Amino acid sequence: MKYALITGASRGLGRAIAIKLAGKGIPVILNYQSNEDAAMEVKSLIEANGGSAELMKFNVGNMQEVDSCLDAWNAGHPDDYIAYLVNNAGIRRDNMMFMMPSEDWHSVINTTLNGFYYVTRKVLPKMLMRKHGGSIVNMASLSGLKGLPGQTNYSAAKAAIIGSTKALAQEVAARGVTVNAIAPGFIETDMTKGLPVDELKASIPMKRFGKPEEVAELAAFLLSDAAAYITGEVISINGGLYT
Repeated sequence: MKYALITGASRGLGRAIAIKLAGKGIPVILNYQSNEDAAMEVKSLIEANGGSAELMKFNVGNMQEVDSCLDAWNAGHPDDYIAYLVNNAGIRRDNMMFMMPSEDWHSVINTTLNGFYYVTRKVLPKMLMRKHGGSIVNMASLSGLKGLPGQTNYSAAKAAIIGSTKALAQEVAARGVTVNAIAPGFIETDMTKGLPVDELKASIPMKRFGKPEEVAELAAFLLSDAAAYITGEVISINGGLYT
């Protein structure tokens, strides 16, 4: 059985992607760190619509937690493997760099970049061993492409994700594993709450924020067999804000 693991799946883009994949008949593993009620809500919604979902609680930025949870899952699923991975978990701690506490720099880098490393390195070996390989989608950002003021930490982490995506794609392509990144602009999620919405919408050619479901459609395509010859790409979804 092929499973999909979505990190940060209790809300926002992770939630939308998990629901979309489950709707395609893929059993999904919903990773979350602390918001168990939200994760349970996603699980219940998927199951109510005939899908299969299970919860997996760990902090992506904690190597020991990642290793322990994924080792336990693999031991309990000897004939199954995680064929689809969405590295979505991330946090924002916005501030001008000269005012940024060191803990805000390190926490953003640890969750987004180190989290990608800790999770992917545990999932990748079984993908490489299987005949049909696997697919990885990393959630990058407009911040990682153009940089945004007040987000030097977030921009650094997402730019690193883009570089890692391109490098890893070349490492694993011969084994049938694809690795791509999605770079969303402003999407209607908890991550964009508190931003000057009207001002930002005015700067977007489409004059609106994107919807999580629109990003989920793109992620589902990149994980599908229809995208088997697409790898090492970074695809923007930003309403024309930055091309």
